[in-house]
Amino acid sequence: MEDDAPVIYGIEFQARALTAQTAETESIRFLVGTQSLKYDNQIHIVDFDDENNIINKNVLLHQVGEIWHLSASPADKSVLTTCYSKTSDSKVVTCAAVWRMPKELESGNQESPDDSSSNPQTLELLCHLDNTAHGNMACVLWEPMGDGKRLVSLADNHVQLWDLQGSSNKAVISSSATLEGKGQLKLTSGRWSPHHNCTQVATANDTAIRGWDIRSMSQIYCIENAHGQLVRDLDFNPNKQYYLASCGDDCKVKFWDVRNINEPVKSLEDHSHWVWSVRYNQSHDQLVLTGSSDSRVILSNMVSISSEPFGHLVDEDDLSDQEDNPQEDKRKEPLQDSIIATYEEHEDSVYAVEWSSADPWLFASLSYDGRLVINRVPRALKYQILL
Repeated sequence: MEDDAPVIYGIEFQARALTAQTAETESIRFLVGTQSLKYDNQIHIVDFDDENNIINKNVLLHQVGEIWHLSASPADKSVLTTCYSKTSDSKVVTCAAVWRMPKELESGNQESPDDSSSNPQTLELLCHLDNTAHGNMACVLWEPMGDGKRLVSLADNHVQLWDLQGSSNKAVISSSATLEGKGQLKLTSGRWSPHHNCTQVATANDTAIRGWDIRSMSQIYCIENAHGQLVRDLDFNPNKQYYLASCGDDCKVKFWDVRNINEPVKSLEDHSHWVWSVRYNQSHDQLVLTGSSDSRVILSNMVSISSEPFGHLVDEDDLSDQEDNPQEDKRKEPLQDSIIATYEEHEDSVYAVEWSSADPWLFASLSYDGRLVINRVPRALKYQILL
């Protein structure tokens, strides 16, 4: 029996890095990275068994340092990247590396061995994304739908395109761009667009959002003051190629059409503190998740700016039929945007929200105290969207 009740998993360390295991489309699996200064850091592989509503976990050791960002290969279930901090010459630097998990853990639906936490396994280092010359790594982005061989890293004011060679045990920078100008030029986050043949990346620095064409490594748009304060996260609409969501420390979530950067298409002010994470549902782009330092996760129905503003996919013929016969169908009114649900299971800042790559109706959120919460889109809404 499918249940709408949340499932909660606690990690004994603080944590801020979360990703779905992108290449895993059969079973529901999330990866969580810890931040501990005292103990070895860990990556928790969290498998959710939705039939029995239980979580199975496995723990991998990540001894090199605190994990700030995690990203899973789109092509190989066992490969992931971490951005982590370590102390070098009494300075803290943030590095990035590509890792492989043990073969027996790469697919979901594992039964947890009872001693998995007391007997964690280790990650195999494939290669470092070695850019000591270029400052601190903020995040690593995999090419969407790619073969798992191309990555973009954001480090200080540099955007770098990497090729993984051989069996991913060597990383080479194939091109790079540098953010020029005055003020705070540190890149804080970014997303690789799944559209335009995967040739575009968006980055955030300070209050600005920039688009880059990675073929020429040139800037294609810049939204100067996208937010009143720091931009924390970005995401592309999976179905509308020019649409981008952003969130930030001004407590707002904004939706942009990058062809018209003067003002957002829509702006939400439903959180009461910094908004750290925004994610479009990959199958139903009207469903948008946000997580904030107000300890809440909000699921919004942004149907008016989705690819299905009338509750179904719109094509041009529909619109012209409507002009011919305006009486025909009352359902042709666009549906209203609304908050679907506010989730209050966290007691600390929610740093990350992610949709499952296997089940479009299921998502996870992670707060700094190490609490991972798995929730489902309310059933009534699910059937409304499907039927």
